Amino acid sequence: MRILSGIQPSGKLHLGNYFGMMKPALELQQKGDAYLFIANFHALTTVSNPQELRDHSRDVALDFLACGLDPEKTVFFRQSDVPEVCELTWYLSCVTTMGLLERCHSYKDKVDKGILPTHALFAYPVLMAADILAYQSNLVPVGKDQKQHLEVTRDIAIRFNNVYGPVFTVPEPFIQDSVAVVPGLDGHKMSKSYDNTIEIFGDEKKTRKRIMSIVTDSTPLEASKNPDTCNVFALFSLFASESEREALAARYRAGGMGYGEAKKALFEIFWARFEPFRVKRAELAAQPDYVDAVLRRGAERARVEAVKTLDRVRHLMGVN
Repeated sequence: MRILSGIQPSGKLHLGNYFGMMKPALELQQKGDAYLFIANFHALTTVSNPQELRDHSRDVALDFLACGLDPEKTVFFRQSDVPEVCELTWYLSCVTTMGLLERCHSYKDKVDKGILPTHALFAYPVLMAADILAYQSNLVPVGKDQKQHLEVTRDIAIRFNNVYGPVFTVPEPFIQDSVAVVPGLDGHKMSKSYDNTIEIFGDEKKTRKRIMSIVTDSTPLEASKNPDTCNVFALFSLFASESEREALAARYRAGGMGYGEAKKALFEIFWARFEPFRVKRAELAAQPDYVDAVLRRGAERARVEAVKTLDRVRHLMGVN
């Protein structure tokens, strides 16, 4: 069973990325033939500074390796290091209808947020389909809000197979119902778009300051507070054991504790959780040749599979 995931290097990774994508992806290393790629082609729809894209791509590699990615268990690579994917994108475009792409809500959502409505942004789902189909992926982890993306890939694969013959594995979604929705500093879903994030590997002083700025209500210090409606408690719960959650919840309800104290507890538990990852990341950052070698080996392994798929596609379409 081949499992494929990708993540865009469009900024510093934050807790929303960690609990929403990174942690589940790392857990899947034990459950199948895992492929994980840094989607730098996709990031070009929003990142136009070349050095920024290079830096973010390197940061993503360091972050995943520091947090436990095992390059022996996961084929880990940069999207741009597998050129066959771009060629496959064109072949898939030849069977993809405009109507299918026009129904994709992600394009409309991104344009509404001010992203330039380029052809790349509109045709984004075809490149994503190529990412998945090139490696004959069986499962693709997605959240409920991303299920449409995989449905487009399935539609494209089925249409191609019907027109030219069976070549593509039609992937199934792996819906991650248990993935937590991580609130940002303002209570909305944590996202770089809202500038409400807590970076995984941010500077200690800046991280503490951001956590202390989390929006809370105006309940007085001495009054009882509801942990179930508090963003600070929701974030604390992501790291805490059941007994730690119950202890802090009891203090909320008893009164006499201000939100500032809860924020300090959140910072301490977060900082302690990521301490071993920070140490590992610093060690990896001092070994750039090792990180490059991991990505290079991953790309070589990925290309072996992509070439097999492309050879078959070219033959069926008559362009070999």
